Amino acid sequence: MDYNYGNDNKSALQAKYDAQKIAFAPIMFQAAKALRDLGILKYLMENRSKGCDINQIAQALKLSDYGIKVLLEAGISLEVVYAKNGKFFISKTGYFIESDELTRVNMDFTQDVNYLGIANLQDSIKNGKAEGLKVFGDWPTVYEALAELPPKVRKSWFAFDHYYSDYAFPEVLSHITADNPGKILDVGGNTGKFSIFCAKNNPDIEMTILDLPGQVKEANKNVEKEGLAGRISTHALNLLDNSIPFPKGHDTVWMSQFLDCFSQQEILGLLERSRDAIDENGSVFILETYWDLQQFPASTYSLHATSLYFTAMANGNSQMYHSDDMRKLVGKAGLRMEKEFLNVGVSHTLFKCKKA
Repeated sequence: MDYNYGNDNKSALQAKYDAQKIAFAPIMFQAAKALRDLGILKYLMENRSKGCDINQIAQALKLSDYGIKVLLEAGISLEVVYAKNGKFFISKTGYFIESDELTRVNMDFTQDVNYLGIANLQDSIKNGKAEGLKVFGDWPTVYEALAELPPKVRKSWFAFDHYYSDYAFPEVLSHITADNPGKILDVGGNTGKFSIFCAKNNPDIEMTILDLPGQVKEANKNVEKEGLAGRISTHALNLLDNSIPFPKGHDTVWMSQFLDCFSQQEILGLLERSRDAIDENGSVFILETYWDLQQFPASTYSLHATSLYFTAMANGNSQMYHSDDMRKLVGKAGLRMEKEFLNVGVSHTLFKCKKA
């Protein structure tokens, strides 16, 4: 794999400034979040035509002049606000912090799921374990922990997970159903979102959700709530136990934002069992976000940061992969790549694989 990304063309002065941004990043992140959560950015947006002074904002939000002052001054360096003639205005970046759903989801995920535990990143690298997860309890991976995490943490985790996949589902549906599958195995189906979506849009398809017992329990509740128990079944097993085969007799295996949750060796086992679960003409679909296939630098940046969540909080051995990593694993598993669909949803790529 050839890495040809980035450059070192900035001036020494800019480089030193950027180094300070990194040095103070955790503090300034909290300042941006406070500007958002305390309503300061919202107030500035509502009064963006004329701007606001410190005292006006303090009185409107029932906060001290001091508190507003230190946050707005930090906001200047964060470039989420700017000052003109003694008044403060929201900037374009501030607008996205306040109003953009993607940014809000990412910030909440950083704060609620990662902020405390990421301090254990170095130990996670050394030990190959998600050492940061211990801030919430004693589990080997976040997947066993999901059903028992604090409600706010669960809410932010699922919001992050579902935001990216939900936008992709409508786009991938036509690719999955092109061969008229009758039975689809949803591996790592989690809360059942995709299976429910697929069943609602395809009355002739039977879905089976395959996941850990805790996730299957949650999925069953959602399936029952939607009145789809007759069309969607569940199957609980330890996904990492390669001695346990996947249920056979399926036309299609579907894996959405799933394989990035595992090490390369674990992915190989999952792909091999997926190959064995389909008939000779069946397909294995893999929907993932690969950092090398992104259209925008912001997406690549976000995916590199998400890899460190996997290192410190999820399981200690997975990441957001380079697409070549997955292509090689597909081949090793006895599958061949039939088609690749780029720029799906927010930032995804869809691989359609057949038996080699």
